[in-house]
Amino acid sequence: MFKGHDMDANCVKLQSTWHAGIPVAAAMGVEVAGFADDELVVRAGLDPNINVHGTAFAGSLYSIAALAGWGLAWLKLRDAGFDGRIVLAEGHIQYLTAVAEDVVCRCRFDPELHGPKLAALARSSRTTLRLHCEIDAGGGPAVRFEGLYAIRKR
Repeated sequence: MFKGHDMDANCVKLQSTWHAGIPVAAAMGVEVAGFADDELVVRAGLDPNINVHGTAFAGSLYSIAALAGWGLAWLKLRDAGFDGRIVLAEGHIQYLTAVAEDVVCRCRFDPELHGPKLAALARSSRTTLRLHCEIDAGGGPAVRFEGLYAIRKR
């Protein structure tokens, strides 16, 4: 579906973790569409997330973006060989335009910015990652989300 984004065992595990541990993620139809080049792509159909106006419900958009950031942190933790607890400590969202199509959210890990924060887990039991996610609709940005994820190494 998304050229250049390959599904691997970690993506399958991430999606099953969401669906088993966060029941609303399954009800919303949130799925991992791909992960490559430090970018996680998450998808959810419009139908289970629709509001009375025929567009995506704002709460669904927030949840999908928050899950995308959490999922990216989870994948990068696994890539670095760490196991940890990840919580959304702070989230900010901008709704720029209505989303009247399936929701596709992209979240990117910047190795220069985020790499040192993740590497800090080798010396410490805690770190934070500030991640940015974006949902496009109609050919342009529709939603911008910024989440601060607190991570505690197990």
